[in-house]
Amino acid sequence: MSSESVGGIFGAIVAAVVLAVAVVFGPIGQYGKPAKPKADAAPAAMAPAPAAPAPRGPVIREVPNQ
Repeated sequence: MSSESVGGIFGAIVAAVVLAVAVVFGPIGQYGKPAKPKADAAPAAMAPAPAAPAPRGPVIREVPNQ
């Protein structure tokens, strides 16, 4: 056997293992995954909106003139 044929056989084995792993773990991404259940928006709509924070700016203090 030449090194090329050994490399070809080894490459075929590696490709088969990679293909088997891909089949076991399934497709990557959203395809093949079950759809996420939508959260019920009614409780969030009934809750009062949080109050906006007071505007903040630089603190200005009076400095006595001497």
